[in-house]
Amino acid sequence: MKPIRLSFFAPLLVALLAGCGDPANQVHKSAANDPKAAAPSSPAAGKEYVIRAGSTIGFTGSKVTGSHHGGFKNFAGNFHIADGKLAGTPELKIAMQSTWADNEKLAGHLKSSDFFDVEKFPITTFTVTSVAPEGAQHKVTGNLNLHGVTKSISFPATVQLAPDAVTLKAEFAINRRDFNINFPGMPNDLIRDNVVLNLDIKATPGPAKPEDQLAL
Repeated sequence: MKPIRLSFFAPLLVALLAGCGDPANQVHKSAANDPKAAAPSSPAAGKEYVIRAGSTIGFTGSKVTGSHHGGFKNFAGNFHIADGKLAGTPELKIAMQSTWADNEKLAGHLKSSDFFDVEKFPITTFTVTSVAPEGAQHKVTGNLNLHGVTKSISFPATVQLAPDAVTLKAEFAINRRDFNINFPGMPNDLIRDNVVLNLDIKATPGPAKPEDQLAL
């Protein structure tokens, strides 16, 4: 009998270990705190930029045996820029019925009462309370209302303000249990608590087009 070479199993072992890793360990984990009040400012001040349909909001959830990717197809919001800074309290609203996932059955399960319960909580809202420079990036803080629970979260983001566009890119994790999303998964394949969020937001001047608006 020929000896078994460990090199034969090495690629398989690496693949298995990669599949079991927690994606949230690779990004900033946002703590959930009591909601914060925004600094007083006129929400209509400055120039308006509308979030366009080409923007994306995605997520990665994982369990012991692997990960799933998904996101939201329909969301809307706007920014106001005055004197080169964000003005007012910008809001981003997500239509939770637009949830998608890389597995159609999973997408349906995420919409159920085990997770987002979209019939009871059809809209998730993120209200920005502050944006401050932090090193090479910005620290974005806001109140996230998800699943009927409102918490203040902060995360690092790349924010660019220009006359023709406002862009925001970020990758961070939140703990779903902070928002009472507690479905554990199978006893032998538990779902991890942290979920990675990916934001790639672009807003430009001009009125909102039909595809830029919230559809419920």
